[in-house]
Amino acid sequence: MSFFAVDSLSIQFGGLKALDAVSFAVDPGDIFALIGPNGAGKTTLFNCIGGIYRPDSGTIRFEGKDLVGRTPDRVARLGVARTFQNIELFHRMNTMENIMIGRHLFMRTGLWHGITMWGPRSFAGREETRHRRRVEALIDFLELQAVRDKIVGGLPYGTQKRIELARALALEPRLLLLDEPCAGMNTEEKQDMIFWIKDIQAELGVTILLIEHDMGMVMDISDRILALNFGQKITEGSPDQIQQHPEVIRAYLGEPCHDTGHQTGISGEAPR
Repeated sequence: MSFFAVDSLSIQFGGLKALDAVSFAVDPGDIFALIGPNGAGKTTLFNCIGGIYRPDSGTIRFEGKDLVGRTPDRVARLGVARTFQNIELFHRMNTMENIMIGRHLFMRTGLWHGITMWGPRSFAGREETRHRRRVEALIDFLELQAVRDKIVGGLPYGTQKRIELARALALEPRLLLLDEPCAGMNTEEKQDMIFWIKDIQAELGVTILLIEHDMGMVMDISDRILALNFGQKITEGSPDQIQQHPEVIRAYLGEPCHDTGHQTGISGEAPR
């Protein structure tokens, strides 16, 4: 049984087939990247995994459970968290408050808990302390101490992306979906994000499914890569195999890969 597997996944919007019988599997602990030009179906695939879209056919299995038909909150409860290409933070709340929202699935509420919430030794007080300790650990892990009490709307873009990452990690995922984590970042911010992602893999043991247009980052960070184009799987393999694959080169450059006696590879920023 695979840790995470997509089998013959298809979804159509009107006359457009956004995903066409896409299949792949991810091993536990890997960083697995999805690449392809705009419109290839990458974010649609994430939306199917996360329960935002329901595919027309196919299965999505995580630790033996089929995710198809489950709502986003139920997918999250199974251990799948996600960040978004466009930052989805509460801009009038501070860093601590935003990350605490990621703990909502673990917070036990109800009439009795509300009645007994008074005082630090009450049930609710102990719950609050437990969740805050978890959030404080994430703040330390992602080096957000300097901004823990600051309103996120006034923080630099790269810092906001890190806060969103911390909020996703607050869900204690075993599978983390990162949708263009380096989009809009400068070179220094991108390099920092690469370090955080590698630390999440190595130190927290989280399996990562990644969408990213920066091919240099993808080739550097990924264990395996899946290339999509027009909703179809082109190929899957190691970074070296993907970088030299003629169909991948054709999809990115828009031209055939002719045999000229030397290898042509893909690196740098992909077309958007």
